[in-house]
Amino acid sequence: MAELVLDDLTLRFGGLTVLDGVSLDVAAGELFALIGPNGAGKTSVLNCVSGIYRGEGEIRFRGTDIAGRAPHAIARLGLARTFQHGELFPQMSVLDNLLTGRHARIRTNPLAEMLFLPSVKREEIRHREAVERIIEFVELERYRHAAVAGLPFGIQKIVGFARALALEPAVLMLDEPSAGLNRDEREDLARFILRIKHELNMTMIWIEHDLQMVADLADRIHVLDYGRTLAEGPPGEVLRDPRVIAAYIGTAAPVT
Repeated sequence: MAELVLDDLTLRFGGLTVLDGVSLDVAAGELFALIGPNGAGKTSVLNCVSGIYRGEGEIRFRGTDIAGRAPHAIARLGLARTFQHGELFPQMSVLDNLLTGRHARIRTNPLAEMLFLPSVKREEIRHREAVERIIEFVELERYRHAAVAGLPFGIQKIVGFARALALEPAVLMLDEPSAGLNRDEREDLARFILRIKHELNMTMIWIEHDLQMVADLADRIHVLDYGRTLAEGPPGEVLRDPRVIAAYIGTAAPVT
């Protein structure tokens, strides 16, 4: 059974059809790339899966239809995402931003927290240890206590990436994580993505405009164009598809 299935997903805003019958499935542990020209509907797919938008059709996570559920309920099921522009808390430290990503894992209640019972202390220690592991994983140790607002853009992007990881998701949705990064930062990001795939065996849906990264890393590619599926398959096959070249790559030679 696929980890995540979209069946005939359609999204409309008034008379504008953003997604038109999109169907796809993502296997457990797969790095699934979602590509297409600007305005193709890629982020709208993630917004529907994460509960921000409500479209028509089915969205099934491990066999259960989650379409229409609230974002916090979907996050609690184990689906986490990043955003194109980070959406971080700028005056908070890196550590505290990552702790916000643990909200769905917290197992205390307001009364116990007010009294600071031993169970609350144990829970806090557990979450801090989990966040420290993520900080080490993405090599943010030197920025641990720094306010996010004072960090370079590339580091802020990694913090957003790390916050999604802090949820310990079953499915990680990455919305253009390499946008705005320089070459060294992109190489670091690629290394983190590969570590997540091979060490954590985590399912990922990855929106990306860097086709070379996609060709190098993705297991499968799904191409959208004007809200419709254009092609799907292995990178070597899809990136040579004449329809994809015409719609997305233009007249340049396909990626090798």
